[in-house]
Amino acid sequence: MANPLNLTSNSLFFIFTLTILYVAYTFPRLQPNQTNLVFFVHDHFTGEDTTAATVAGKTGPTSSILHFGTVAIVDDPVTDGPTMDSTLIGRAQGVYINSQLDGKALFMVFSVIFTTGQYRGSSLEIQGSDIFTMKKREFGIVSGTGYFRFVKGYGVMETEFMDLVNLRATLKLNVTVKHY
Repeated sequence: MANPLNLTSNSLFFIFTLTILYVAYTFPRLQPNQTNLVFFVHDHFTGEDTTAATVAGKTGPTSSILHFGTVAIVDDPVTDGPTMDSTLIGRAQGVYINSQLDGKALFMVFSVIFTTGQYRGSSLEIQGSDIFTMKKREFGIVSGTGYFRFVKGYGVMETEFMDLVNLRATLKLNVTVKHY
């Protein structure tokens, strides 16, 4: 003879399981948005429009960013086109550290802070290696704010212009992010 308590418990468990499965498969899932952006960062260590400066290194603040162990801070303009007279859409603020023994790669960590346009007040947090002797290199988007809350993604950086003698460069960033 079956125990009535077992039959009731089994029935309740079965109904509960069916209810959970129904809810899990019928409610819509929140899908992330995907945003693709292309913008340009103008990095100038020299000239009247200097936007970057070395702050530490083997010979102190006078170290060149092209030497291993040098640390630089940046506050670079971000535009929607490759020239400085393109529309300013934000700033790239952060730190570069020359982290390759031969001096040909930087570890970069910086925020792209949007100051105009539809992303005004939002930011993307970028981190990764910049082997600047390569034409194209990838980096990670590790965080964001505002429109880009809960973001994750990647970007491809291309050198549009580089003047190693005067330490001036224009970088094209093609970014793909997913966010809610």
